[in-house]
Amino acid sequence: MTSVGSEAPEFELPNRDGEARSLSRYRGAPVVLVFFPFAFSPVCTDELCHLQDHAETFEEFGATVLCISTDSHYALDAFARQESYDFEMLSDHWPHGDVARAYGVFDEASGCARRHTVTVDAHGVVRDVSADDMTQPRQWERLHHVLANLPRS
Repeated sequence: MTSVGSEAPEFELPNRDGEARSLSRYRGAPVVLVFFPFAFSPVCTDELCHLQDHAETFEEFGATVLCISTDSHYALDAFARQESYDFEMLSDHWPHGDVARAYGVFDEASGCARRHTVTVDAHGVVRDVSADDMTQPRQWERLHHVLANLPRS
């Protein structure tokens, strides 16, 4: 698993529209990587709806949210349209799970990303990694605390 204090592994993934997005594109501001197992699953849907409903938390800290799953960008687009998500959704579909593997959050048995949240500061350094059980929603209160305590550039 990616460790706190290390440089966040760079990646480039297609967003829900098939357009390439790289981590370095967001350098200069905090980034929250929200790895989630499956689009349309009940726990993931509830979690991402929570993100959508609490967008002001990220705006307050100038943070960008990047939700990443191994679903295809077509599935992510359908999921985002159905739920009216405004945040960026990235597909780690092919090569299957490479970014999740780079971050140490790929579940080989299930073929998906585990439920992890990785907070990266404005300089590309990992400042927090939290893991939650795949069948349980993550604890969002911790993320607010992490964002509030990030070093300011």
